[in-house]
Amino acid sequence: MEILDYSYLKRRAMKAWFDEFPNSPVIFRIIGHYYFVYRVMWSNDDPIVERKSLIEMERLINRELGTEDAYLKRKRMV
Repeated sequence: MEILDYSYLKRRAMKAWFDEFPNSPVIFRIIGHYYFVYRVMWSNDDPIVERKSLIEMERLINRELGTEDAYLKRKRMV
């Protein structure tokens, strides 16, 4: 999976598009020092978004923004 594009939104949020789900923008919110999936605006034109894909999206967006270390060190990963 790859990031096609992303943009910043109000209230410390981001919107991103991924190659496996090009018609379904994903909204991320920041918590602490990393981003997590807040909402997927799913389109019927894309496959169903599974948990495995959501985790991959979070990892990719945090890597892109330089917050991957904080994401990998969060309590759930330790």
